[in-house]
Amino acid sequence: MTRHRTPSLLNEEATMPAQPWFRPDRNVRHPDGDSVQAAHISSMNKASSSTFDPAAPSVAGMSLLSAGPARQVGVEVEFTGLRASAAARALQAGLGGHLVQEDPHAFSVHGSRLGDLSVQLDVRYVHPQAHNASLPLRMGRWSAALLGHVLAGFVPRELILSPLPVQRLAEVDGAVAILREAGARGRGRTRFGSLGLHFNIGLFRLDVTTILAFLRAFLLLEPWLRRETAGEVGRAMFMPGSFPRTYVRQVMAPDYRPDLVAFTDDYLRANPTRDRALDLLPVLQHFDEARVRARLPYEKIGSRPALHYRLPRAFVGEPGWSMMPAWNRWLAVERLAEDPNRLAALSSAYLRFDGSENAWLQLAQVHNGTG
Repeated sequence: MTRHRTPSLLNEEATMPAQPWFRPDRNVRHPDGDSVQAAHISSMNKASSSTFDPAAPSVAGMSLLSAGPARQVGVEVEFTGLRASAAARALQAGLGGHLVQEDPHAFSVHGSRLGDLSVQLDVRYVHPQAHNASLPLRMGRWSAALLGHVLAGFVPRELILSPLPVQRLAEVDGAVAILREAGARGRGRTRFGSLGLHFNIGLFRLDVTTILAFLRAFLLLEPWLRRETAGEVGRAMFMPGSFPRTYVRQVMAPDYRPDLVAFTDDYLRANPTRDRALDLLPVLQHFDEARVRARLPYEKIGSRPALHYRLPRAFVGEPGWSMMPAWNRWLAVERLAEDPNRLAALSSAYLRFDGSENAWLQLAQVHNGTG
């Protein structure tokens, strides 16, 4: 492996002991193409036990697993092969709760063992009661219902779980197994796009300083995250768009310390889209809906006090598939975000680096003792 040296690696910070925040399993290699082999499932599940050590100390006093009731994560999983109504009934039968029809293509289960959840056809236009205000073309209930019946054979359904304590995330795999047994399908993508797995990640503190630290950490690790995710999907064409290079450099600058208004304006100017792997539009809209909607009046944004981490990699139809390896990789971002010294060192290294994305990935690994 070629080791790329920069001035940031020649100072005393380069001799700092490696921290357990970046541990890619280099033995995991996923086959290209559409098939997801049994070895692929096995290697993903092995990664879940080796990527994150919950007993490891928290650098900044912000424990990843014991931050109290505010530390919660919501999950969204897309699938095909099963109508929303049938999926909701299967989840109610398996998890308990009270079934409610919101519209012909959206159903909720209240009070299940995993809390409140919903299943819906993933098209805003067929849910006018929930989305009409943010749509350029508004439809009546009858027209929306008809459109949903036409699109049901092509558009995925989405399971949406309300935020759970982070300690219970693994239980979501049980809900996915219920859907699979009821006939849900999904192998990462359809002929029209990806089948997404999304995490809505509650923060330790909801302020611009914390959001900026998480954004910096994510941007530094995004090449690794994209490589791992693209390998599982089998192709990179359905990956969310990358953050503009100029914006990344702006964020990495040590003197970039905006207030919330300036941070929001900078983000919207550079990223007027939800097509980012770490989508900050929901949390920015939570803070200032008028400012976000003035720039993006019709974008699909669900306001929430959380980071929206989007992966094109849901394999609901594959027996043994788990979402936990993806979550464990995200925890590498958290470890870096809560280590200000290492975050500053890698940010400085990035600003001094002039090479390819793959070269930066190698550089980050070498800098942290993983190369």
